[in-house]
Amino acid sequence: MALYVRVQEKGQVTIPTKLRKKLNIKKGDTVMVVETKDGLLIKPAEVVLSEALDEMGKVLKADGVTLEEWIERGREIREKLLEETYGIKDES
Repeated sequence: MALYVRVQEKGQVTIPTKLRKKLNIKKGDTVMVVETKDGLLIKPAEVVLSEALDEMGKVLKADGVTLEEWIERGREIREKLLEETYGIKDES
């Protein structure tokens, strides 16, 4: 679907209602604007996050790392940073 929209004084464009509803984009939502060889691509932030998580999952799987191992490693890193930065040691 191709639609034409006018660029306003401050560079603003309005995403047509039909597309906002279809993509569930609401007032205040964040979108990502990506420059491509063909122009600009606008993606809802939820789509960007979902794609990033999918890519992370593929990398973890290829490296043989389970989600549980990845989460545990994140906990270890956060604990180390808390101790190094703020002197807080997790006693649990």
